[in-house]
Amino acid sequence: MKKCFKAFMMSMTMFCAIPCPYHGWDEDCRPMTTMFLPFVGAWIGALWALIAYLLNFLGVPLFLRAAVVCAFPYVVTGGIHMDGFLDVSDAIRSWRGIEERRKILKDPHVGSFAVVDCLILVLVQFAAFCSFDGNENLFTLIQIPTVSRCVASICVYTLRPMPTSQYSGDYQTGVRKSYTGVSVFLLILSTALGFVFLGKYGFVSVVVALAYLLYMYRAYRNLEGMSGDISGYALTIAEMCGIVAVALL
Repeated sequence: MKKCFKAFMMSMTMFCAIPCPYHGWDEDCRPMTTMFLPFVGAWIGALWALIAYLLNFLGVPLFLRAAVVCAFPYVVTGGIHMDGFLDVSDAIRSWRGIEERRKILKDPHVGSFAVVDCLILVLVQFAAFCSFDGNENLFTLIQIPTVSRCVASICVYTLRPMPTSQYSGDYQTGVRKSYTGVSVFLLILSTALGFVFLGKYGFVSVVVALAYLLYMYRAYRNLEGMSGDISGYALTIAEMCGIVAVALL
């Protein structure tokens, strides 16, 4: 239990910008940190839903409310997933050879493809939030980041990593099949609970999962391996697709 607590706290410090009381690092717990991604997502989603509810309750003007709710997931994660989105966008849209694409992926500079894709993504997400009419079930905002991170943890554990990825080499040591099993269980559980308690908005979890897999596959095929950047790329797009689905439903 103590090891699980450490892994969860480590996952929180890695993937969430909210200050965490625990700052320790235990190398033995590192393989478990990805398994706790869904719990980090649920925590982020709960805050996301709470902020959206409070803004609605206080009667904050529509555009300002949409801007705050749109920006929240990027701010609360410290931009870590958006960083992956930008890097992968530049790499796969360069249409260069595989080695050049991998170099672009690791380049700290932001290219024009990343800027354009970022503007489109944020614009679509902002427009989707502006389309909310007040009848949406805001608990869906808990479901979206939870499901996206369930799928992310499964893919990170099961797919072949790129040689230059942090998930290659020593990271694979200590990873157990049970970690993947827990991630699969959490995905099934969160999806089922979505259909039970959210009604038609339960379909949002399906949209998020499929969008993640689609864009992850695109990046995985282009870069010939899995990485944290690819996970962030697919997660960012999947969550945007989930928000659009909520607006359409």
